Amino acid sequence: MKPPRATLFRTAAALATLALGAAAVPAVSQTARATAATAATAEAQWIDRATVVWKVEHTAATAEELRSAAGGTLRLAPSALTDAQKAAYPHLADRPAYRLDPRDRDKAATALRGPLTAVQRAADDRDHVLHRTGVQIPGVLDDLYAGRARRARLGPVFHGGRPTLSVWAPTAQDVSLDLDGRTVAMRRDPGSGVWSVTGSPGWRDKPYRYRVRVWAPSVGKTVTNEVTDPYSTALTADSARSLVTDLADPRLAPAGWASLKKPKAVPLRDARIQELQIRDFSIADRTSAHPGQYLAFTDRGSDGMRHLTRLARSGTSYVHLLPAFDFGTVPERRSDQARPGCDLAALPADSDQQQKCVAGTADRDGYNWGYDPLHYTVPEGSYASDPDGPARTREFRRMVQGLAHAGLRTVMDVVYNHTVAAGQDSKSVLDRIVPGYYQRLLDDGGVATSTCCPGTAPEHAMMGKLVVDSIVTWARQYKVDGFRFDLMGHHPKANILAVRKALDALTPAKDGVDGKSIILYGEGWNFGEAADDARFVQATQRNMAGTGIATFSDRARDAVRGGGPFDEDPRVQGFASGLFTDPNGSPANGGRDEQRARLLHAQDLIKVGLSGNLADYTFTDTGGRRVKGSEVDYNGSPAGYAAAPGDALAYADAHDNETLYDALAYKLPTTTSAADRARAQVVALATATLSQGPALSQAGSDLLRSKSLDRNSFDSGDWFNAIHWDCASGNGFGRGLPPAADNESKWPYAKPLLTDASVRPGCSEITGASAAYRDLLRIRTTEKVFGQTTAEGVQRALSFPLSGTGETPGVITMRLGPLVVVFNATPSRQSQTVPTLAGAPYALHPVQARGADATVRTSGYERATGTFTVPGRTVAVFRASGAVGR
Repeated sequence: MKPPRATLFRTAAALATLALGAAAVPAVSQTARATAATAATAEAQWIDRATVVWKVEHTAATAEELRSAAGGTLRLAPSALTDAQKAAYPHLADRPAYRLDPRDRDKAATALRGPLTAVQRAADDRDHVLHRTGVQIPGVLDDLYAGRARRARLGPVFHGGRPTLSVWAPTAQDVSLDLDGRTVAMRRDPGSGVWSVTGSPGWRDKPYRYRVRVWAPSVGKTVTNEVTDPYSTALTADSARSLVTDLADPRLAPAGWASLKKPKAVPLRDARIQELQIRDFSIADRTSAHPGQYLAFTDRGSDGMRHLTRLARSGTSYVHLLPAFDFGTVPERRSDQARPGCDLAALPADSDQQQKCVAGTADRDGYNWGYDPLHYTVPEGSYASDPDGPARTREFRRMVQGLAHAGLRTVMDVVYNHTVAAGQDSKSVLDRIVPGYYQRLLDDGGVATSTCCPGTAPEHAMMGKLVVDSIVTWARQYKVDGFRFDLMGHHPKANILAVRKALDALTPAKDGVDGKSIILYGEGWNFGEAADDARFVQATQRNMAGTGIATFSDRARDAVRGGGPFDEDPRVQGFASGLFTDPNGSPANGGRDEQRARLLHAQDLIKVGLSGNLADYTFTDTGGRRVKGSEVDYNGSPAGYAAAPGDALAYADAHDNETLYDALAYKLPTTTSAADRARAQVVALATATLSQGPALSQAGSDLLRSKSLDRNSFDSGDWFNAIHWDCASGNGFGRGLPPAADNESKWPYAKPLLTDASVRPGCSEITGASAAYRDLLRIRTTEKVFGQTTAEGVQRALSFPLSGTGETPGVITMRLGPLVVVFNATPSRQSQTVPTLAGAPYALHPVQARGADATVRTSGYERATGTFTVPGRTVAVFRASGAVGR
């Protein structure tokens, strides 16, 4: 989850940067031909109806103008950006600006509906062109149309049984509706740029597409695109057509939908979240009647649902579903999905044949994580029993019901920061309706691809509106309880706050949901063309502090696991993987003194994480200094950045990068037993589970889930990704060398591990780790001291009494109100004496004292000296006598 993320989608390799300019000359008028002929880039930016920004410098010998095939010539004069314009476009603040001649400004709307170039010519010779470039138009489109377009209701909207279909296409020369094979004219509103038509009740559930005639700079000609609706509410199979569907239609509601009662809402600061991919959940579950489908979550007696129910009873509050909207890389009909033709189970554990066989069908199989959005507000069809029509809507709703019946609320992973394709690609929806608007463009007019795919521009009014409208639809119509934003740092902070405001306005009486209870969090990474607030104030870790919207914190994650996701040598150790206390011999870890210093610094990072990553939380670090969380270094950035519990989300693993078990497989010494590997896993999970603020874990991590060391399994099929709920099926380790594309450089490290019997856990290790994790989860969710509501409350309640120059490497002792928690990551039994607690009555927490882990029950406390003794690779929680939880 830490950028730069590896290539996510099989389509990405085919997506070159798309230039906004003409390579081919269309068969249009002579003016259009001259306009388009040499505009191979789009370096001029028309930011509002009166202003163009362009890097060319005006001189007495030059004249600048916009030339349009539709609007003629628009004259420009040198000018300067106002302070407001500089604030709106910080990346353009130092560039030359030009003002449109007032006499030509009424030509703008017409000029935008055809080929358009910016030209610098000799002042005394109109035909002597010095510079020519295409023109980026999102700013002027927003200025001309967004005021009214923002208020428009787009897509299919029903009134009295009659649907109105509306699409925003301000640059289109014509838009018509292809409704079930016949053409219906649409009307353009000149003030908003919205085209619409109202039909009869007989249109309900009919397939449709928009037929848009528009100038497409990426191919340099006027095209007629047949495009599905960006605001689709339903689709035919493989997203070929949109459907005129009313989500309020009672026929789409499963029994009990209107009266569905969700588990009590858990505030974000206390949320404990399981991250889960829909297909992974059940595809290998022989007890599920609906493997790989939404309906698997209605199979209450399946192994998977029974396990989720156990987690819910222990304190898990949310299931976070990897993308479940319509995505672009999976054949939706099962009959069209290819399957590997090899006997994968018969191949050796360290063979490269499994990955070759899986890769051979990857482009045609039923598997992908889904970070390749096609339609943002329709459930993905490959998870439905029938992808053609209403089943995907009903069955998504039944999935939400099934999770609610298990005691869990539903979070959706949403990916509004990019599209699967742009330009004239057949899977480009937005860009074929309003070319050059919805995608974020670079200085030369190419589409930004720092997200690994064509990036979108939520800073543009109508892309921002699409984000808000889509989220509200999922909340109102599908009763989704939370949203996780992929690469949220590529969104403006204002856009995410607009989402929050729109959700807060939803009420049970009016909308059937309490929008204020819906949680929001995301990846607040700071990179790419938007980095460091270059284009707008981003929704990054630092900037989102204090908003109540959480960002993933990589600080403690890296400290716990060791190293980072992209180390050449995967054996770099950390707190839970034996750094200094159980070295694995890799030269990447450095010498003994270096290891000790790194371990102690990792412990400081974990302490900051346990505080909820609070910037102002003050404690004594391992160097003996009194520091704030923001003063602890994390690769040159402040470790602490949160303003309150709930601003930072703790985790030890997620879908990106190796699973926690696989990371520890690389990092722990090869002599580590399976039992000790399981214990190390629980220690790592505990650092997030017992933190202030929200925490997330990848589904199956409590069961020691492995993907056979695959670092980037987005397209690795069911063989490497499926969760095995039955311990007799193993944990997924040893299913062959992981796919070469993202893992081949690590095969020399992976090969000997995959055949090592001590690395592969059995049922006792798998079930034992899960039970120990659930005990810790139960403590976290029943002891109210873990749920501090303010930074001041955390400061009062939380301390690390043994932190300082004498701190034990590999052991963190945390005091939290009436609790003392000892995180012993070392392989040996450790005693921690807290002199200030001498005489205080502590005992092992009742949950652990009666729990499943026999080892933690051997923990001891000596009252006379205040000494806590904890076995190796164990997290023990002690509670003062007389103290009670919630």
